[in-house]
Amino acid sequence: MRILLTGAKGQLGQELQPLMAPLGEVIIADRTVVDLSQTETLYDQVATLEPDVIVNAAAYTAVDKAESEMALAQTVNGAAPGILGQVARDRQGFLFHVSTDYVFNGSQGRPYRETDPTDPLGAYGTSKLAGEQAIAQTAPQNSAVIRTAWVYGTGGTGNFVKTMVRLGENRPELRVVADQIGSPTWTGDLAGAIAQLIPQRSEDLAGTYHYTNSGAASWYDFAVAIFEEAKILGADLAIQQVVPITTADYPTPAQRPSYSVLAGEKIAAKLGQPAPHWRQGLRKMLAEYLQRSSP
Repeated sequence: MRILLTGAKGQLGQELQPLMAPLGEVIIADRTVVDLSQTETLYDQVATLEPDVIVNAAAYTAVDKAESEMALAQTVNGAAPGILGQVARDRQGFLFHVSTDYVFNGSQGRPYRETDPTDPLGAYGTSKLAGEQAIAQTAPQNSAVIRTAWVYGTGGTGNFVKTMVRLGENRPELRVVADQIGSPTWTGDLAGAIAQLIPQRSEDLAGTYHYTNSGAASWYDFAVAIFEEAKILGADLAIQQVVPITTADYPTPAQRPSYSVLAGEKIAAKLGQPAPHWRQGLRKMLAEYLQRSSP
């Protein structure tokens, strides 16, 4: 089995590589190999690699910047996944595509199921929803869309956990938004779920799934937990206080869903167990990250 992994250098891609290696021949593709922004040539870029399975971990993820780069976000997140779906369909293969909680508006007040109406608030969520719709049109029997949320890991560039640790090393006080609720998700757990699903690929698996770590938290709760766990692990932090603030206190170009917890029962049935609690994932990530960062 030939597995094409796009976004291989990102935080999820780096976690996926070793987990997929036992499953077959993994084609490691960063932007120099498969460029999702070049939709005119994308089909040929991918088809010539002859993949049996495509795992699309690549995306335009700059949520605020997307408000001023809507065309690029739409190309990478909206049009390109449909082309990947075409390749999967034409090769009688399978596409695993990672999407987001931002396809919802956050006003529901209970965990979102896969069948709940979508209503993105900004350009990023709109582009990701367009990608889901494009896949549904080109490869409905040859694809699984996996929506996730609040993703962080040791690889890739920046994320909330890394930022909090960095700031907490130098600042005694931080102000963090407390009225946005979601489920922090460690790339190690997300990658493990995707790797477990790859051998199950079939028409029976096709569809949309939600996968996050279990439990819910605000960004404030998440920040407090990061510092608690980091201190237990011996991190040298200056932080003394985390102050809860409102979304209105911290305006951003993009509007974010206020409540975007995703219900995970559907994918848990495929995996044979529910996702671990977000605090467990955080503890594992921090242990790995702080060990790498230590002199």
